[in-house]
Amino acid sequence: MTINSITPLRPDECEPVPDAGLGALVTERGNLPLESVDVAAEVAGLAAGVTVTQCFRNAFDVALEATYVFPLPDRAAVTAFRMEADGHVVEGALKERGRARADYDRAVAEGRRAAIAEEDRPDVFTIRVGNIVPGERVTVRLTLDQPLPYEDGAATFRFPLVVAPRYIPGTPLDGGQAGDGWAADTDAVPDASRITPPVLLPGFPHPVRLSLAVAVDAAGLELREVRSSLHTVLQDGRTVRLAPGERLDRDFVLRLHFDASTALTLVPDPDGPGDGDEGTFALSVVPEPGPSAPAPKDVVLVLDRSGSMTGWKMVAARRAAARIVDTLTGDDRFAVLAFDTVVEHPGRPGEGGGELVRATDRNRYRAVEYLARLEARGGTEMVEPLERAAALLGDSSRDRVLVLVTDGQVGDEDRILERTAGRLAGVRVHTVGIDQAVNAGFLGRLAGLGAGRCELVESEDRLDEAMEHIHRRIGAPLVTDLSLAGDGLDPLPGSTGRLGSVYPGVPLTVHGRYRGAAGASASVVLRGLDAAGRPWERRITGTRAHNPAVRSIWARARLRDLEDRYAAGDRSLEEEIVSTSLEYGVLCRFTAFVAVDSRVAAEGGPEHRVIQPVELPRGWETPAAAAAPMLLASMPPTMNAAMPAPMPAPRAAAPGAPPASPAPGYGAGAPGGSAGALPEAFPGALPDAFPDTEAGPVPDTGIGAFPDAGRDAFPVPPGGAPVPRAPMRSRSVPRPASPAGVPAGSGAPGDALRTQLAEELRRLRAAESLPPAERLRLLSDLGSRLAALAVFLGGHPELEALAGELASAGPGADADVLWRQAVRTLEALSEPERRRPFWKR
Repeated sequence: MTINSITPLRPDECEPVPDAGLGALVTERGNLPLESVDVAAEVAGLAAGVTVTQCFRNAFDVALEATYVFPLPDRAAVTAFRMEADGHVVEGALKERGRARADYDRAVAEGRRAAIAEEDRPDVFTIRVGNIVPGERVTVRLTLDQPLPYEDGAATFRFPLVVAPRYIPGTPLDGGQAGDGWAADTDAVPDASRITPPVLLPGFPHPVRLSLAVAVDAAGLELREVRSSLHTVLQDGRTVRLAPGERLDRDFVLRLHFDASTALTLVPDPDGPGDGDEGTFALSVVPEPGPSAPAPKDVVLVLDRSGSMTGWKMVAARRAAARIVDTLTGDDRFAVLAFDTVVEHPGRPGEGGGELVRATDRNRYRAVEYLARLEARGGTEMVEPLERAAALLGDSSRDRVLVLVTDGQVGDEDRILERTAGRLAGVRVHTVGIDQAVNAGFLGRLAGLGAGRCELVESEDRLDEAMEHIHRRIGAPLVTDLSLAGDGLDPLPGSTGRLGSVYPGVPLTVHGRYRGAAGASASVVLRGLDAAGRPWERRITGTRAHNPAVRSIWARARLRDLEDRYAAGDRSLEEEIVSTSLEYGVLCRFTAFVAVDSRVAAEGGPEHRVIQPVELPRGWETPAAAAAPMLLASMPPTMNAAMPAPMPAPRAAAPGAPPASPAPGYGAGAPGGSAGALPEAFPGALPDAFPDTEAGPVPDTGIGAFPDAGRDAFPVPPGGAPVPRAPMRSRSVPRPASPAGVPAGSGAPGDALRTQLAEELRRLRAAESLPPAERLRLLSDLGSRLAALAVFLGGHPELEALAGELASAGPGADADVLWRQAVRTLEALSEPERRRPFWKR
């Protein structure tokens, strides 16, 4: 083991930690770069404005780059970012992700302070802060707006505080990794290393200081009760605060009980061409109680029994599934599928099964008895059970319902959406997320495919209430076939997303865009069919307001819808996603906030890089090796599949069942697997035409029991034996194989064409300083080659147009104009940056 440097400490600066294990010290200087996290929220009615402040401190004797992977609410709109250091404040700018990374890398290489905030999943974000000088504190602030879901007289403010370890399927990819997490990038999850931060085992001293305060304004409504379900809180007037000593190991959940009302809020754009010519609206319709006769339905229940469901989560999942089965009537049909790395169902071996059966007393009893025997084990292979469920529901004239009970801790969300989105068309999808650090972003996206409900259960005490909500959703809705029209304003087509249905006790909430002056009498008319098939109509008059959160919340919902359609296979949406993000100033997966200081702080850039480890979520079982207060640093790709990050210990499998994975299936697949091209879920992953500004080995990033042990501190796998240190990894971006070239005549360049155009572009740039006459000759030669290439492709309008311009240029032509035109066209067609996977830009 080699230790590059250790921050010097005087004897009076540290003391042994009682009962913490060999070599564990307390030091005021800290062992980890993240010193504190502060969350300040202002709740007003059914929306909240939140400021998240993260303070990083460099306890080392060299310049530092710190990385922190953390969660945010999946429906929150991040609208601002700033960095504060050495008395200087730098406001972040929202840019296309590749450009933001290039700005950050350039500033860090030049020794300037910089920070970048990126979205890797709807609820997983990464912040990097570069060139923190020794002893310095750098603070970054994120500003966001989030809507609050409302049901049965209560709104819920949920704020996640930890990214839980996720199951990473697939075969590891060759080359460098996209990030520094414990999982290797795979063909199923090409950015796995960005969403799997190392895990801090219990007992490690000097945890991150957490403060969280929520100021509640009922916005004129009567606030009857405030409840916190997972944390101890203190109330001071209308402000609720976390009690001191709480840790970043579970979601913060606050439920606010008050009566919502039907309302239409109109927010004109501040920068529109006229007063109120365009704007954003927020519509909330509270349904009136009414009879709802249940119609016969087909229900498929899919239950996650993977290793991460160990403990109270498996108990709650079994109860939830049994509750759903018990609520079915004799006119319904149903099927139960349980999955880990295999899919199982009630029934004896060789009986077939997994088909829809009548919900008779006998069949329901048999299913509940089967559910009661299930234990957690294995990995989380979710695609096959969802595909089976879609097949079972595919040929039915009945109301079709799919209910998924899981913690959602998977990394291949986009692959799952792409494989299942088309097959679940017309199916109402409800998701029940059971965990104290649930993957709410993915479960919300999946439920959105079928305009269903996503119910999050953070404790067994919440289960009955949550299942009552799901039961109502499985039953018949009050109003269906909704449409929206304007009177005095014009709702913009496509801006409202899916309207869904109206259910008992659940207000319908719609955000959208409108055009028109929206005067005092402006209103919208909501129409549909009630449970008996009769016309139903509600008119709501609008109220003008100045509330920027309405605009940003709509933009975030619009971006999430576009991103889900992109993940489901529509690759033409990338440009619209980027332009929407930049126009409305809301962060998405294709953009990033970057803040760059103009002053040089560290000559030569950071000499040390650290990825901040995160807490193991509360309630997750820890491996036996967790007794020593050591940090599980990120593992090299070759070791990752065999011994992944710490996870709940698997229960013993039943006789004849498939063996459990070494650590409940959490890993990157079998070691030694060959890397292949990225799957169709991520087309556009092209060879990198730009050199990486960060290429080269990464200095030690993890930290063990010493102030600067880095990766030299051996990680401890679940078996308890130290893992020998492996060679350090490169931060250079992987070069996965590109998708196959397109057919001739399609007009879309394939691999070979892009490679050739990139080479032509390189030649042009290399000859840019030549005299005009020489450049004209080179352009004429280029025109002849492009014309021949267009013929070979069976026609290509852009190439033909450029070739014609270059061929017709005479000796007196403007070489500069033609040169710029050729460069722009070749850049657009070779697309060396835009077409790279957005998580690696």
